[in-house]
Formats: sequence, structure tokens, C-alpha cells
Amino acid sequence: MLEVIALDATDAEAAQDGGAHRLELTVDMAADGLTPPVAVLRDVLSATDLPVRVMLRDAPGFAPGDLDRLRRDAAALREAGASEFVLGFLDAAGWVDEAACAALVAELDGCAWTFHRALDNAADPEAAWTVVGGLGCDTVLAAGSPRGVADGFAVLERLAARQGAVRLLVGGGLRAGHVPALKAVGVTGFHVGGAVRPGGWDAPVSAAAVRTWADLV
Repeated sequence: MLEVIALDATDAEAAQDGGAHRLELTVDMAADGLTPPVAVLRDVLSATDLPVRVMLRDAPGFAPGDLDRLRRDAAALREAGASEFVLGFLDAAGWVDEAACAALVAELDGCAWTFHRALDNAADPEAAWTVVGGLGCDTVLAAGSPRGVADGFAVLERLAARQGAVRLLVGGGLRAGHVPALKAVGVTGFHVGGAVRPGGWDAPVSAAAVRTWADLV
């Protein structure tokens, strides 16, 4: 499964044309991805029939900036058609902020969701895997290390072995050369952003680059 980061409808169209299986919709990659406006979601849903997982994150880092606002955002996005989400919070000690996550998940009312790369920054990523599974996510996006896949392979291998109801989606410094080794240890989900934007984050997704990745995975 190939998930592609989309920032707008143009990205969504290119990702679908290239053979992506799912989108992660976010904005402001200078802050590593924040909640998109409702208008952007509507444009994307009109441009593609791919599944779209919508980011719920309102500040850099892994603590909620304003949890009440995030809950209102989640409700508004659901009303506009969102049915899948991405979220994840840590407390000051680096443990999963279960209360914050649960409060936001309560607004999703059974929607599928991904716990994002907060896991890589947790005090104990493998312990965090167990916690977030209990919160109800069906996917964890991880690189195995805050520094990316190249440094996190050993952790990713252990997480891949624990897949069941929760699936591992690998992203964060992911390169084509990593894919064969990851597939060999049981990884089936791959997440790309910059890798399918030859012109950088200020340029749109390239359908040709997405096709190369879709064929690879």
C-alpha cells in the first residue's frame, strides 16, 4: 500500500494518476504538517476518489496546542466528508498522551485513524505501539527513529513483527533502496511525501514519481 502526502487537490489528482492507494491530507510542511482547512478538504474530495486520511495537528511538536479547537476542527472536517484521520500526542516526558488522544478520538465516532510519527519521538516506541493500539488506531506511521528510516530499521523490524489489528506504515526519510529490506521483514505499507516531489515541497506531486513508487511497493 502506497500513501502519498497531498497538500491540495492538484496533489491529490497527481497521486491518483500515479497509482497511489491512499492520501494523507495536510498543510504547512514547514511545521511538519498541520490540520487542513475545510475548504481544502472539500476540494480534495472533489478531485479524487482515493481514501483520504486528514491530519489533526495544530502546532509543531507532539503536544496539542488547543485540544478544544482540534475537537471542533475534527467535527467540522467530518461534516465536510472526512472519514479517516491522522493524529498523535505525547506528554512532556515522551509518553503517549492517552487523555488527549482519547478526547480527540471521541470526536471521530469510529472513523479509521493513524497514529503518526509521534511514535518515533516517544520515550519507548515499542511500548507506545501497545498503548496506541489500545486507543483504537488501525495504523501506525513510523520511521523507527526521529532521524528517519535509515536509523530506525531495527525498531521497524520489531514493530513489523507485532502487526495484527494495527498495521505498520513506514515513512520519514524513506528511500527506494529501503523498500526491499522492509518488505522482507513484513512491511506492506509505505508513506512518501518529498520523494514524489522532484521540485521540493513548493512544487506539486509528480504523477510519474508516484508511479515509480507504486510499481516498487
